[in-house]
Amino acid sequence: MCGIAGLIHKKAGGANIGQEMTDMLQALKHRGPDSTGYALYGSPISNYIMRINLAEQADTKKGFDVASQLQSRNDLVDARMAELGANVAKKENSTSYALRYEVSFDGDLKNLIDYIEDIEGVEVMSCGNGLELIKDLGDAAVVSAQYGINSFQGSHAIGHTRMATESDVDIRSAHPYWAYPFADVSVVHNGQLTNYWTNRRALERLGNRFNSNCDSELIAVYIANRISEGDDLEKAMRRSVEDLDGVFTYLVATSDSLGMAKDVMAAKPMVIYESDDFIALASEEVSIRKIFDHDIDTFDPYEGEVRVWQL
Repeated sequence: MCGIAGLIHKKAGGANIGQEMTDMLQALKHRGPDSTGYALYGSPISNYIMRINLAEQADTKKGFDVASQLQSRNDLVDARMAELGANVAKKENSTSYALRYEVSFDGDLKNLIDYIEDIEGVEVMSCGNGLELIKDLGDAAVVSAQYGINSFQGSHAIGHTRMATESDVDIRSAHPYWAYPFADVSVVHNGQLTNYWTNRRALERLGNRFNSNCDSELIAVYIANRISEGDDLEKAMRRSVEDLDGVFTYLVATSDSLGMAKDVMAAKPMVIYESDDFIALASEEVSIRKIFDHDIDTFDPYEGEVRVWQL
């Protein structure tokens, strides 16, 4: 049992989606206390925003030489960016193991990501012109405070609270997942895929990479692969309902859209609120009601339904 949530402001200017998403996810804490993740979409910039982890949180508590190991990996990331012609315009340490870069780069994005991830222990969490993907251990209040999320201004977001069932309690297995190598595409999921390994092996044979054994990552990789084959987001999602077996509800966000897909058995909950200017989705209505101080009307999507909302 996990909790997922999404929101999109269709009015120009956006809102404090960091605070809104934190409130929504904290209301879902009972569905998943192990980790919390956000995919937040701010105003796009010309550079790429890259979120990079140098290690798992637990690894930073294992020995006296952790600081030197993290610094060595940090230096290697910088060196490899420079080697491939990526110019670092801005760099920040969110934590001792989590970095945020703003990078100008005209080359092959996949090659850059692969070269950075070839460094032992390093993972590129996300890349895009507006996407900020942040995930860590703990509930929404803990992660939001750790990364300063509550003042984030933007147009749309998705988030996740995780209860570990099929894989470890670590950042690598937390949601959201970035749909590598496509800029600004992210996924959160609640459910279980029963044909995970069959699909994973097929996608790996096509050259796609996986960073975890979490079945939810498969959805992100699947969507990325379908986009690479020429599908638009809605078509890729509709195909996923046919190709992925199991019980699932998932959300996908891109630079300008928010999508939802539900399996044909409709076993995993989803509640939607929709107005002309604002859409909110969550595993439970209590999450959506954290944003409103008045009565609202919500509805449940039907089985096999796919919806996409555009900015």
